[in-house]
Amino acid sequence: MRLEALVRASIQDALAGLGLTPPAEIPVDRPSRPEHGDLASRVAFLLSAERRVPPPEIAQELSRRLASHPAFREVRAEGGFVNFFLDPGALHEVLREALRDGDRYGQSDEGRGRLLQVEFVSSNPTGPLTIGHLRQAAIGDVLAEAYAQLGWRCVREYYLNDEGHQIDLLAQSLWARYRESLGDGQPIPEEGYHGDYLAALGEELAQAWGDRYPTWDEAARAALRREAVVRMMAMIHEDLDAIGVRFDVWTREGDLHRRGLVREVFDRLCELGAVYEKDGAHWLRSTDHGLSRDPVLIRSDGTPTYLMVDIAYHVDKFRRGFAQVIDVQGADHVDEQRQVKLALRILGLPDDFLHYCLHQFVTLKGREGVQRMSTRAGRFLQLKDLVAEVGRDVARYFMVMRKPESHLVFDYELARKTSMENPVYYVQYAHTRIASVFREAEKGGELPADFVSVDLSPLVDPEELALIKEIDRFPDVVRAVAHDFAPHLLCAYLEALAALFHPYYARVRILGQGAATPARLALLAGLKLVLGRGLAILGVSAPEAM
Repeated sequence: MRLEALVRASIQDALAGLGLTPPAEIPVDRPSRPEHGDLASRVAFLLSAERRVPPPEIAQELSRRLASHPAFREVRAEGGFVNFFLDPGALHEVLREALRDGDRYGQSDEGRGRLLQVEFVSSNPTGPLTIGHLRQAAIGDVLAEAYAQLGWRCVREYYLNDEGHQIDLLAQSLWARYRESLGDGQPIPEEGYHGDYLAALGEELAQAWGDRYPTWDEAARAALRREAVVRMMAMIHEDLDAIGVRFDVWTREGDLHRRGLVREVFDRLCELGAVYEKDGAHWLRSTDHGLSRDPVLIRSDGTPTYLMVDIAYHVDKFRRGFAQVIDVQGADHVDEQRQVKLALRILGLPDDFLHYCLHQFVTLKGREGVQRMSTRAGRFLQLKDLVAEVGRDVARYFMVMRKPESHLVFDYELARKTSMENPVYYVQYAHTRIASVFREAEKGGELPADFVSVDLSPLVDPEELALIKEIDRFPDVVRAVAHDFAPHLLCAYLEALAALFHPYYARVRILGQGAATPARLALLAGLKLVLGRGLAILGVSAPEAM
């Protein structure tokens, strides 16, 4: 039984013995100061009003009743709190349970096999992916994996906006580069794309097509749009391969139009009285529902806005049977997100169907200072180039090790270091050290055949018990990563675990210590298991040697 569950169950039994009805949720926390115990509960405060008894008196009653519990070496009432000091045997059972579960440790059936979609990256196919897209790719991939650990059937989806004004600008920008390669200089549109990546493509088209499209007419527009999207998607696939992200589904905006879904959803909003016409355009009545403005759904020229298409796209997701949908998006999309959620509510979709994971942007810090990324102006570091410089593991880890809502400064010099200063290597080295100990134990004939049945009673050192308590936290961290959209919590957890292990490794002899050796090797097996599981969720390798 997990430690917090053990304490909750013991409190529930004690309350029953006192004739008290326990609250629906018994609070159990991990105190920040060791003198307050391994775990603590403020349940007495919740019961005080009902019983009309001060919390300290209830806490004293509980502590007396729990004092003889075999899992606790001491139960202490302090100021209304009940503080629990765990018996080493209870901690040993936590380690044994983790070893018994193996690669299932940290998993649950919370999702019960329901379908959950995580949509992320979804960058318009107007250029290669940059380090800004890398952050979203890493966050989305980790969230999908964390939810999979909780028993959801996760689908990773990329929404491809292959229609609209931006694709026209891209096509015309590529046409200008194509004509430039033929010696016929043509201006790139002022709002077009100026990156050098289009110059190389323009040269390729000039060699393949010759002078086929001398003017920017409808034929050139159709051909360049088609060619631009195909070539940009090839670049995007190359970037995603570099970071190790695979999508299960690619949805094209053009398909939504061809199926008539955009028009169908718009007509339904009209039927529900959620749309009005003004200046030849059609607007969503958002201010009637408390939002700050009414957005346009259909422009005066009859074309749908991005918002209208996005609403239809989420209706499509609902019809495909997803129980929940998570969209990973930049924090600059907040207003649009509110509009989408409002429209879905008007259309009758459940309030808990769509969730947004918001992230701030990325800047690159190197010797030259901090650089801001701009795909349109061509000032960017391509995702695959960054991965080639620092490695996939470092690139992914750095992108999720800070809270998504916080601006991320990617420290290029730190990322390139292959020392323990680099948090990725710091965590990986803990895994490697344990693997090295196991190789030595095997050579010396000291490696247990079965860690689960090892006698763990020699594990009484405070550092050893602290490590087991950290192992016990792993399932809660996985759950928090998913529910709170917080991959950084897993990074912080792994770094904290490594910070406990490295000094222990330096101070304590593992091999050749008689009965203590198999117990300590079992502890290391639990640590290696959790380090490997955590790194796998992050999409980072867990090397056996470095």
